[in-house]
Amino acid sequence: MRFGICAKAQRAEELRSAGADFVEENVQTFFRGLVSDAEWQGTWSGDSALPVFAANSLVPGDLKIVGPSVDFERLRKYLQTVVARAQRVGTKVLVFGSGTARNVPDGFDRERAQVQIVTFCKMAAELCGGAGVTLVVEPLNRGECNIINTVGEALTFVKSVNHRNFQCLVDSYHFWVENEKLEELEKAMASIRHVHVADKDGRVAPGQSTTADYRPFFRVLKRANYQGAISVEALDFNDFQTVGKRVIAFLHRQWDEA
Repeated sequence: MRFGICAKAQRAEELRSAGADFVEENVQTFFRGLVSDAEWQGTWSGDSALPVFAANSLVPGDLKIVGPSVDFERLRKYLQTVVARAQRVGTKVLVFGSGTARNVPDGFDRERAQVQIVTFCKMAAELCGGAGVTLVVEPLNRGECNIINTVGEALTFVKSVNHRNFQCLVDSYHFWVENEKLEELEKAMASIRHVHVADKDGRVAPGQSTTADYRPFFRVLKRANYQGAISVEALDFNDFQTVGKRVIAFLHRQWDEA
């Protein structure tokens, strides 16, 4: 299994030393879809000690996907830029969490919100399809967003969009916070293309809380012959030299024992 860490690409050498296989970047700060190509090229040398396999935080919070003031043309232009840069870097997965951008405003019709999300995802999937990139929707717990909170709900959007370049992500932290059942994950495995991991207690890096057991979670992935990758997305995780080595070693042990 390939394990990566959400971090800046500039720290890829540290991640490699820790045993990571790839970097997961931040779309907004790495691909910078709202700036010109010339300005973006000035911040990316094209060199990295590890592949930038994935990138999260797809859409800025003020570029709304849901609500009364959605500008789909602006969203399209932004996505075209991001996807083109992802293709250039070789990034294979873009993560659609973007809780602030997709949150349903108070009093806004929920069915209309669902249609807006589907419209956005269809548009994004078409752009990703032409670049060899997969867009994955991330369920976020109800404390962070009020729509697409579970793997089961995410799967309904995957089915509605019905595009091979639009699939699903599961994040162990959100999964556990929402008290989802492993049976629900099993039902979704045909559409799971990327995984995030962090302990439920404190949302720290895997193993750091000493209370998390990933083996049942990993067992579902292994039974389904999951062929994607797994990224550590945790809070206050910056010591890749020391803590990073422990985290990656812990994940390999949990995977092998699952």
